Amino acid sequence: MRYSHFFNPHNAPSTSRARTIFEYLVIIIGIAPMALMVNWVLLPHAFVGGGLTGICSAIYYVTGGLFPSLFPEYGGAIPVWLTTFVFNAILLLIAGLTVGWRFTIRTMVGVAAITFWYRVIPILPQPIIEDPWLGAIIGGFVFGLSLGCVLAANGSSGGTDIVAMIVNHYRNISLGNIMLACDVVIIASAFFLPLPESMLQEYTHSSPLQGGIEGGLLFLKIKRVLYGVAMTLSYTVAVDWLMARLHRSVHFLIYSSKYDEIATAINTTVNRGVTVLDGTGWYSKKPVKVISVLVRKPESSLVFSLIHSIDPEALVSIADVGGVFGSGFDKIKPK
Repeated sequence: MRYSHFFNPHNAPSTSRARTIFEYLVIIIGIAPMALMVNWVLLPHAFVGGGLTGICSAIYYVTGGLFPSLFPEYGGAIPVWLTTFVFNAILLLIAGLTVGWRFTIRTMVGVAAITFWYRVIPILPQPIIEDPWLGAIIGGFVFGLSLGCVLAANGSSGGTDIVAMIVNHYRNISLGNIMLACDVVIIASAFFLPLPESMLQEYTHSSPLQGGIEGGLLFLKIKRVLYGVAMTLSYTVAVDWLMARLHRSVHFLIYSSKYDEIATAINTTVNRGVTVLDGTGWYSKKPVKVISVLVRKPESSLVFSLIHSIDPEALVSIADVGGVFGSGFDKIKPK
């Protein structure tokens, strides 16, 4: 989408180069909260979420203590930043050879940014949100908002996004279904991973569960999977909510004798295309002109101001539009 419409609601002219630089800055800075949630919530709680982050987190847990000389600051575990970089580099190479290099450029920026933030942001020994359920929900929501900003800037953090694009290139399967299948497999794998010390201590200090030790451990494994499900659902809701907000547009129908002045003002000030329709007032039996214009939601206040300044008596109808595709709005993309 044209991200400048969100941050530049009155659609002031901007060069393509400036907009591109701005979008890259949004990708680089906007991806930082994702790394914060991973290093401050997900890893300290030993969650396994969806996507490549879930895979890299699982590797981090499984390899804990195996490489003390190589990764002493990570307790001997292979760090998430390293596995994220390696997996994405392989996937980007495959995507470049199959889907095309144009797709991979912005993804490379996103991958470089997320690798950098994972590396410089320390992993906390204790999560900043102590309750695991709250951590899964709040952490997932912040993670989703961060991802939504990156997607809105036509960027990507890599991972299963790349896998989905590669599979979709060869098979007529929707990107959403591919990513959902990947998430289900990754989150379910948490059931077979060794339980973290924090969960084992929780079980030890709590009252014995029905079914004895084996039943208690089974309960904890299921609980761990549910944490991952909660986090994934939370970030999915956050992404959908943010993208829906950014894509909201409105449709104006304006009835006024000063239609020419209003149409010109919208054209020049809001920089939006205007269509003037011919109509007939059924009561008066007189011809009327109706202005039809589509604008982004943030631009509607300016349109109202223009109408009021030119013809306070104008009749205005406004309707929310789920999505507008074409010149000046979102690009038309195949599903």
